Amino acid sequence: MKLAFTAFTAFIGLLFISLTSFAHGPTPQKAKESIVINASVEKVWEQVKQFDDIASWHPDVKFSTGDNKYESGGSRTLTFTSGEQLQDELDYYNDKEHEYSYRLKAENVKALPVSSYSVELQVKPGDAANTSVVTLKSRFYRGDTGNTPPENLNDAAAVTAINAYFKNGLAALKEKLEK
Repeated sequence: MKLAFTAFTAFIGLLFISLTSFAHGPTPQKAKESIVINASVEKVWEQVKQFDDIASWHPDVKFSTGDNKYESGGSRTLTFTSGEQLQDELDYYNDKEHEYSYRLKAENVKALPVSSYSVELQVKPGDAANTSVVTLKSRFYRGDTGNTPPENLNDAAAVTAINAYFKNGLAALKEKLEK
């Protein structure tokens, strides 16, 4: 009887541990999109280097404003075509290397269904002469960080939204610079 009780107790303990492992909250998601543009690195960088002027090339952003600080701590506010706003802050900016990284400063899940993100933008020479590769990559969390988020704020919604945002921006940038 004692052995049966010990086995039962061990079983309940293992069951409890396995069930609680599913209740751990969100895991970070990742997105990466790249595009080849038939333009020099310098021409592409000239278009994207102004952190607070993303509205000049991204169709999802109606207008953008910022503090014109192209260094760590610089900030911008994006107003999307929906009217919703997000605030970003620069973490790193390197004009010589044609890259910068930034993070979400103030969350708005109506603008993008994420609770936080960090993004890297990089412009590198392409394989062919006078071409560039622009890469956007991000690490982010879904909009609702609870254990059972609604569909519009879950991992899939966040991944879909970030990928669409990147693809729309890169396609528009390519179109603008290849005219």
